[in-house]
Amino acid sequence: MRGGLAKYAVLALLFILAGVSTGLFLTVREISDVGPVDTWMYERSGRDESSDEALQLSRRTAIVRSAQRVGPATVSISATGTRLVRAAPTAQEEFFRRFFGGFVPGRVYEEERHTFGSGVVIDTDGYILTNEHVVRGFEQVEVVLTDGRSFVGNVLGGDPRYDLAVVKIDGNDLPVAPLGDSNDLMVGEWAIAIGNPFGNLIGDRQPTVTAGVVSAVNRDVISDDASPAIYKDMIQTDAAINPGNSGGPLANSNGEVIGVNSFIFSMSGGSEGVGFAIPINTARNVIDEMIQYGRVRDIWVGIAIQELTPGVADRLNIMDAQGVLASFVEPGSPAYRAGIREGDIIVAVNRDQVMNVRGARRAIFGARVGDIITLTVRRGVATLEFEITVEEAAK
Repeated sequence: MRGGLAKYAVLALLFILAGVSTGLFLTVREISDVGPVDTWMYERSGRDESSDEALQLSRRTAIVRSAQRVGPATVSISATGTRLVRAAPTAQEEFFRRFFGGFVPGRVYEEERHTFGSGVVIDTDGYILTNEHVVRGFEQVEVVLTDGRSFVGNVLGGDPRYDLAVVKIDGNDLPVAPLGDSNDLMVGEWAIAIGNPFGNLIGDRQPTVTAGVVSAVNRDVISDDASPAIYKDMIQTDAAINPGNSGGPLANSNGEVIGVNSFIFSMSGGSEGVGFAIPINTARNVIDEMIQYGRVRDIWVGIAIQELTPGVADRLNIMDAQGVLASFVEPGSPAYRAGIREGDIIVAVNRDQVMNVRGARRAIFGARVGDIITLTVRRGVATLEFEITVEEAAK
């Protein structure tokens, strides 16, 4: 009996222990179930907040940051002027010309003309860089900032060969765009074109931003024969450049100006993804000259060159017709003092091969007073190299 009771007591104790352990297990399980749910909800809520913040940060792309840095310094330029225009002869004037002979000129009158373009403030003193063709021949220039302030612009200087001009305004707290290094460009990197192509028509001074890539560098573009501009080492971009963008900045992803938007190749008149900008390093040299001298000083080397045609080569008994002929070297000139002589064949400028007169002229384009130009020449069977220090041409 006592043994049976002991047996039952043991069984009861086991049941009690089983119940306690089951309860403990359930308690632990419930806590573990509830805990992860609360944590999951908290973490999910946290992820939502951080995701919103991350989304906002993701919107501020390199393009946005570049536009925010350069955009405020981008200006609208409107120029106004007059020109003399000869009207076509009237029917009466044409009648007299036909029956009585002689020249009957049409009426001459003044025509008012306007142009719009863009520019970029490059100095707190109010110096603005733009294209020369934007302000060429205009008497009045107005500059409008993105904050709405309007200024009378004074054209310090412009050079049609470079198609660059510097306009000066007098103002306080002017936004300035930082200048980059166009020699450090990589094909394929971001290119952001900023300007005000139609802002003057819609009354909005805020600049327009288009983005693309640097499609190519060091492009030499042959301009129209009627144009004095020489477009050398140009930056090609597929960022849309439209009328009115001329003179505006081309920026990189760091928010630095790397070029001056100048023109496009187009069959339709609109942007087709082939735009060109003048490198900012070329512009730097022009800016310095214009601010200091009001113009880009003409250089003097003292060599007249001509094409080395097969006929000329045959007459001079030259077997290799590569290069250009130094047909005249001015006595006492920088070239003469360096050792260049009439009859020398110039085959390279600054160690870059030249094939014709156009190539030779383009090779020295951009040289400033005081620069050193290296000419490689053939004289008989010898190949010689000379260094010429460029001087300012007499006025």
